[in-house]
Amino acid sequence: MYGISRIGRAASARGGRRASRCAVGLALASATVAVLTTGCSMQDAICGGAEYPVMTIGSTGSACVPDDEDPPKGYVRYPEGKAPEHVDDKWDKYWRTHSVDKDGRIIEVPAGS
Repeated sequence: MYGISRIGRAASARGGRRASRCAVGLALASATVAVLTTGCSMQDAICGGAEYPVMTIGSTGSACVPDDEDPPKGYVRYPEGKAPEHVDDKWDKYWRTHSVDKDGRIIEVPAGS
């Protein structure tokens, strides 16, 4: 019968694990560099690609509408330059307590509305 070297087997198993750890480390480092260099935000976007956010008139509700469609009845576009882009950004927080009335004026919404 052939002899199997336990030392040889252990060494090759360790080498395989070491290579796996190196590969995982390299992948994590690459992902980190990609995020940092592309300027990607780690925050959740308010709407997906090819959509824009709209708000309810007189209330704090919101929705996302495809770029090629008008807002549905009862919704309007956010005022120019004041649309939220990411969850908890400046405008997302602002519009939690504000809305627009039927004439397009920005109003403060009472708590619980």
